Amino acid sequence: MSDTWLNRVNWSDDGLVQAVAQEAGSNEVLMVAWMNRKALKLTVETGEAHYWSRSRKKLWHKGEESGHVQKVREIRLDCDGDVLLLTIEQVGGIACHTGRHSCFFHKFENGQWKVVDPVIKDPEQIYGR
Repeated sequence: MSDTWLNRVNWSDDGLVQAVAQEAGSNEVLMVAWMNRKALKLTVETGEAHYWSRSRKKLWHKGEESGHVQKVREIRLDCDGDVLLLTIEQVGGIACHTGRHSCFFHKFENGQWKVVDPVIKDPEQIYGR
């Protein structure tokens, strides 16, 4: 397959595009991350989500340390070409490095942020840190 399909993406000046990971079935948004061309290409080739870590400045296969990989069911590109939507199956039920199902576990209530979702598994047990 030719790589010309990658040119349809409206990459940022630093060569990245936002990627939203949405759980198949529940449609819950589990996380938002970044992809570069190589991450998107690997995601398509392997059927598992790969991202670009801006903080670590490296390619990252989701679940490479935790085993909580994301099996990609569908990839969509928004109308402006600058956001990807990945419909995924979250292996192990944990998407967040905090040990929670979703990275969106803070809810704004009564003027403050409250933690509303439980830790499913202690991150130290997942990552050994």
